[in-house]
Amino acid sequence: MYNLFRRIILLRSPSSVFSHGFSECPLKSLRYLSTSSEIVSSPKSASLPSNVVQLMNNRKAIIAFFENHGFSESQISDFVKKVPLMLSENPETLFPILLFFQSKGLSSSAITKLVCSVPQVLKRSLNQEIIPVFDYIQAVLGTVEKTVTTIKRFPRILGWNLRISVGPNIEILKQLGVPDSNISTYLQRQPKMFFTSSIQFKEIIERVMEMGFSPQRLQFLVAVFALRSLTKSSWDKKLEVYRKWGLSEEDFRIAFRRNPMCITFSEDKTNSVMDFFVNKIGCQSSFVARKPVLISLSLKKRIFPRGYVYQVLLSKGLIKKHKKIILLFESPEKRFIEKFINPHKEQIPGLLELYEQKLMDSRK
Repeated sequence: MYNLFRRIILLRSPSSVFSHGFSECPLKSLRYLSTSSEIVSSPKSASLPSNVVQLMNNRKAIIAFFENHGFSESQISDFVKKVPLMLSENPETLFPILLFFQSKGLSSSAITKLVCSVPQVLKRSLNQEIIPVFDYIQAVLGTVEKTVTTIKRFPRILGWNLRISVGPNIEILKQLGVPDSNISTYLQRQPKMFFTSSIQFKEIIERVMEMGFSPQRLQFLVAVFALRSLTKSSWDKKLEVYRKWGLSEEDFRIAFRRNPMCITFSEDKTNSVMDFFVNKIGCQSSFVARKPVLISLSLKKRIFPRGYVYQVLLSKGLIKKHKKIILLFESPEKRFIEKFINPHKEQIPGLLELYEQKLMDSRK
């Protein structure tokens, strides 16, 4: 459809009228917008009905507007497919929205990415919707920079009335004594967590409280977020995985209390991690339940390559069985090499190269 529009209306005016991006003087753009109705003026257009000429003018003006503000043809095509009525918009109403985002510190590329992600934002009222949303987020987070980061991470937040959809849930947390700093942190990291009906939000909080989480700790919000992503049936399926490995419901709850995010991974992932540590490393399944951070680690990029190093060191008598095993798997890359590879270079020549080969194999 977009290509058809291009064939019909792409009677380009000289591109030298603009410089690309948002560095141009706003007044130049506004002067351009004031003359957009004069774009189509060929002999063929004179024979067309006036409303068709006006439509062609507007479509060409919109496309030229986006092209001259840093959008590629493919990007324009994509968001016109998402919002076909964008071609009927008046560029004069779009420019202030782009200018607002620029005034808040978003770069040209960041604005382009934002609009391509959620083109519907350009259909919203700047004064009645976009600015109030921005101001509300800033009031909670405290700075423009944090607000911009949140919008970049979750641009759809601009389409919500936050005082109605988010405000009640934030108030619930405050009444429980959740620190403002924790609310701010999680709104910035995981804003989707707050987009839940107040009834459901209260139910989730009650479950989290029952499991012993303290509202004063950030882990409380981590647990709320984790439970929000699960239905009751999903919770039961994950519990069954633990039971399959001989663990109780209490073991499952212990794992959740220690690392709530462990329940957000698939049953297959949990099974694979259990299988590796129980059948390859020789640990008890209860060990994994009490160290649930292991479930969050990548099998191919972390567990398998480091498990290989562990087994080599164990076979050479350079490490005791299950000694420092959490440190071995959880350490950042640099510390892992310094702690478990470099000290054994003489006893096991080429260990680093073998480990790096395992990492390369994981990327295939």
